[in-house]
Amino acid sequence: MLKNYFKTAWRSFRRNTTFSLLNTIGLSIGMACFLLIVLFVLNEISYDRYNVQADLIYRVDDHIKFGDFVYNGAETPGVMGPSFTKEFPQIQRYTRLKENGGLIIRKGSDHIREDHVLYADSSLFKVFTLPMIAGDPENALKEPYSMVITESMAKKYFNNTDPIGKTLLVNDTVSYKITGVIKDIPQESHFTVDFLLPLSMLDQSRDNSWFNANLNTYLLLKKGTDIKTLEGQLNKQIYASSSPQFKTVLNINQDDFTKAGNFLNCSLMPLTKIHLYSNLQDELGINGSIQYVYIFSIIAIFILLIACINFMNLSTAHSSNRAKEVGVRKVLGGLKGNLIAQFLSESFLVSVISFLLAVVLVFLLLPLFNQLADKHISISALFNPSMMLGIFLLSVVVGLLAGTYPAFFLSSFQPIDVLKGKVAKGFKGSVLRNSLVVFQFTISMVLMFGTLVIYGQLNYIQHKNIGFNKEQILVLPNTDALDKNANAFRNELLQMPGVKNVTVTGFLPVVGARGSSGFVTSPSFDGKNFTLMQKWPVDENYIPTLQLQLRSGRNFSSQFGLDSASVVINEAAAQYLGSNPINKKIYQIENISTGKLVAYTVIGVIKNFNFNSLHEQVAPLVLNLQANNGGMAVRVNTSDISGLIAQVKSKWKTMAPSQPFGYSFLDDDFNKQYNAELRTGKISITFSILAILIACLGLFGLVTYAAEQRVKEIGIRKVLGAAFFDIISLLSKDFVRLIFLSICIASPIAWWAMNKWLQGYAYRIDIAWWMFVLVGLISLLIALATVSFQAIKSAIANPIKSLRVE
Repeated sequence: MLKNYFKTAWRSFRRNTTFSLLNTIGLSIGMACFLLIVLFVLNEISYDRYNVQADLIYRVDDHIKFGDFVYNGAETPGVMGPSFTKEFPQIQRYTRLKENGGLIIRKGSDHIREDHVLYADSSLFKVFTLPMIAGDPENALKEPYSMVITESMAKKYFNNTDPIGKTLLVNDTVSYKITGVIKDIPQESHFTVDFLLPLSMLDQSRDNSWFNANLNTYLLLKKGTDIKTLEGQLNKQIYASSSPQFKTVLNINQDDFTKAGNFLNCSLMPLTKIHLYSNLQDELGINGSIQYVYIFSIIAIFILLIACINFMNLSTAHSSNRAKEVGVRKVLGGLKGNLIAQFLSESFLVSVISFLLAVVLVFLLLPLFNQLADKHISISALFNPSMMLGIFLLSVVVGLLAGTYPAFFLSSFQPIDVLKGKVAKGFKGSVLRNSLVVFQFTISMVLMFGTLVIYGQLNYIQHKNIGFNKEQILVLPNTDALDKNANAFRNELLQMPGVKNVTVTGFLPVVGARGSSGFVTSPSFDGKNFTLMQKWPVDENYIPTLQLQLRSGRNFSSQFGLDSASVVINEAAAQYLGSNPINKKIYQIENISTGKLVAYTVIGVIKNFNFNSLHEQVAPLVLNLQANNGGMAVRVNTSDISGLIAQVKSKWKTMAPSQPFGYSFLDDDFNKQYNAELRTGKISITFSILAILIACLGLFGLVTYAAEQRVKEIGIRKVLGAAFFDIISLLSKDFVRLIFLSICIASPIAWWAMNKWLQGYAYRIDIAWWMFVLVGLISLLIALATVSFQAIKSAIANPIKSLRVE
């Protein structure tokens, strides 16, 4: 019996070629999109799962509020890990990490910049699963100037994977001995590292202050630990341990500190949630967002639903072609259950064929999708046993979902009505089919509107007045390699045609590893007037090179010998000092343990500029005239950028022949902060177009069958004098009404969803009325274009051909 069902289904598939192809193509595109997004989502939720003890590892996050200053960060005081592990038996062990910033490593006569460098405790290998292929994990990071490298780095620098005991010359000054080689860390990790150095070499590892947050701390807990209870205990321990330091360091009573609404707390972040749920200050890498996982998951389900709705619509619209078949089968004794099984087998066959085509499409499109999403998803992920089982089950579900209603609809025809020609035909009169069309286009319009808002926000970010001019600025990193030649190199650059100005500093207005310093407004250290602000060492060319705007006061100048004791602050910092801060004193806490202060005089106030992501409000900032050779920013004005870069590189090779040369552009560095949003925008646009394409395939099929079922009516109307446009209007008006209804439903849903998304930005666009109009017009035009092809074909057909059989 089952064999006959599928044999009949295959014959029906071949007999109705147009109908079958429309169904198969729509379903296969929908399924391919679904599978691609599933692979993306599975990749996102797999981060850090490579660790055997992943479910027991938690990162300690720091939360501080002191007056107007609020810090929610991934870095904590170095004392937390040892103190917590000693006091609480629920904690098996701890480990800490610290970002290094990069090293220059010598290989023969070449100097290579390596950026993925971390300091780590020797306990790292007991917490994280980092298999060591050479060396002893117990002692690998215990000795000063020892180094653990990854397998790929071992091959890169030593051409083998067992260089234990050999050395690498770092920064042309210090030799590090290789004490371990680990396997490359999977890309699905919240931090990337190629070189590990002993954390014990840093003073921060021995700092006993509860107020200096500068290390990433991880705890390995025992099974069954109650996280909420442990968090409460940890916070009590913080207050108990830091109590003496409140009086001696901050000169404030702990009770007064908390009564003023301040706090000094921590929380535990599960390792497996860091990538998707954490977006704190001082993260070790750029994380994803669970919001985008939800968005793409919804898009995947919607696209699959649209494809299934196409199947249902086309099958029921095609009902008149199957009505007589159903009537004859029933007259000959066919049972309703057998008919349902027959039609379900047909839909299951289409579903299986579509899934096979979808897998082929995924195989072909995955490299392009990886490039679009900035992923490295392997096609092998699609063919693991669990995934293949999931694909098979999904094909069954889709077959049932898409085929159940058509099966019951077709099998419910009464033989007497069929043979008398009383079966309702085609498009008109089907409330459910109309509802499904509306649902399809509502989803498509919501996706289209979301894409438009995302694109608008990204365009706003790229063109917003952020308080400085990021265009035409060439950034030269790691110019500390020039050492004493930094100023001479700057002077050489200024002699080049096209170079307008050069500032020497490693602190530029893009997201990077920057700390905050404590400041007070009185010469006596009083915790009540304490705040934290970023302090950047800059030169007198910084403000003119970046074209920052002075609101009051003046810039630094070499004509004033005391400017090294002066600062220029932004408007956010000026609010802390009160009205007219020019010539006021501000005191930096140089040593929080001793309470030593350094006084500075405010000589200027600059307008706020966005040196952090536009997700955040502008924070208080202090600029200080101080030497810092960490980098250079070169303002240029030339059409021959490549020629200028060649000149700069040539001069660099002259003055620092053994050092690697690198460069970037400030606008590109700034836009990198929004790579996740840019990728989201591109993916959203792609899948929105595909969703609309699938919906239009279904619409094309519906109008085709509507035209076929009304072919005699059209013929009579044309014989009686109906005009060309009357026929087009006849076939189009029903669909146009449905599109207008879809616009009315989609608009409030889209507004609500995208308004929630925009709340994540401190600086954002407003959702304008014209966006709804534009999306509606585009949807209407696409639908009309789809309908018009068949409508015009029917309008120009010869009516004699449709009426001659009467």
